[in-house]
Amino acid sequence: MTTRTSRAPAPPENPPSTEVVREIHRRLRRRFGPLEPPPRREPLEELLLTVLSQNTSDVNRDRAYAAMRRRFPTWEALAGADPFDLAEAIRPGGLANIKAPRLLAILREIGERESSSLDLSWMRGATSAKVRDYLTSLPGVGPKTAACVLAFSLRRAALPVDTHVFRVARRLGFLDQRTDAARAHAVMEAAVPPQLRVRMHVGLIRLGREICRAGRPRCEVCPLRDLCPTAPSILKQRVTLHGRRRRAGKDVA
Repeated sequence: MTTRTSRAPAPPENPPSTEVVREIHRRLRRRFGPLEPPPRREPLEELLLTVLSQNTSDVNRDRAYAAMRRRFPTWEALAGADPFDLAEAIRPGGLANIKAPRLLAILREIGERESSSLDLSWMRGATSAKVRDYLTSLPGVGPKTAACVLAFSLRRAALPVDTHVFRVARRLGFLDQRTDAARAHAVMEAAVPPQLRVRMHVGLIRLGREICRAGRPRCEVCPLRDLCPTAPSILKQRVTLHGRRRRAGKDVA
């Protein structure tokens, strides 16, 4: 039987240099203040919290998680929950009918692997590669969720790539159009020095939420404008559009 090996995604032709990466980190820290990660949680808690965070805001994620823990105060109670009851508990987080069976499938798989235990504290002494492989082999767990557990619970040098990080990284030239979100983790971790990865993740998320937005990026106030290969074209388009509107207004007058 032939074994297929996955080929590592190639970086863009001219990705940011290490010096530029460090400068990006410095400017993000200057703009947003200390780029501290979220409070440290146990691995299982971080895993389930990250699943709840999918396609929702932090506020709604936290509301859903708090309601879930009130309804099912122990992991064993949660693992034995009725899917409908769990979906009702996590309804504030959105996509409850999808997330509830996913959470239960994850807990069921962990219980089978860990001899009915739901304790993942062994991960603290395991290699990052072993933890990543274990997590991504769980049902519905992808590289972003695994990276969140590594970065936030285990304080490892991981860089989770969520929607905001992916968008900003592509505009900054870290990722080309061929690199999808799943493969972006390997590219970003190769480009960013280990000691900067977690804080870079926090900074890029802040930038993506507040400035480098999906619909209308605010390039004019971005601290990375002169380092961003995408900013000139976006700003030029705005100048052109503004000029057309002014001319149209004069024609009407």
